[in-house]
Amino acid sequence: MFAATPTAAPTLFAATTDAVPAHRVGEVDNRATYISFGLAYALGHGAAAISKGASPLLALPGWVPTTLLGTGLAVGTVYATLAATRAQRGASGPDALSGKLLGASWASAFTALFLAITGLAYTLDMPDLQTMLWPTGSGFVVGLIYLGEGAVRRNLLHYGLGTWLALISTAALFLGAPGLFWVLAIAGGGGYAVASVLEGRRLTALAKQAQR
Repeated sequence: MFAATPTAAPTLFAATTDAVPAHRVGEVDNRATYISFGLAYALGHGAAAISKGASPLLALPGWVPTTLLGTGLAVGTVYATLAATRAQRGASGPDALSGKLLGASWASAFTALFLAITGLAYTLDMPDLQTMLWPTGSGFVVGLIYLGEGAVRRNLLHYGLGTWLALISTAALFLGAPGLFWVLAIAGGGGYAVASVLEGRRLTALAKQAQR
């Protein structure tokens, strides 16, 4: 008596498909990375701030600030890599590719930074220039990478931290040494500290949204 409606099933299927949100790149818990990088900035650049300049507050061997900074950054990089790897599990083809490209951008960016700083110091015959350009340049590059990661992952906190790092790192150049180290230690380390707290709140909010 009733004629079948062949379009009903496809229509229902289409409506159901449209209701499913597009796959989003896996969320990354950045707290361990933020804490490690924050300690690296506070301790590494802080040690440089108090031990450099015409009237240093404390005499420290030159390797101390470098070791503190390098150790913190190395640990933070490991945490960032592990978190990003976990987030990519189960990601679709385009999202997985985006994650791999973001990971590769770290190597590309710092290789370019090395060439730029080394080339400038060599061409201008000013080897001491590296003392200023490496800490500020590194912060600038990390900030730019955070901008890209935040945009791809739609993470406003990560994007905001990247903006902050890029701005303070370049602005610190106007102060010279040891002023730039104070800026990086306080503003940079402080930025990471604030971000680590807000990251916990962000993840909690996302978990509550997922339960609804």
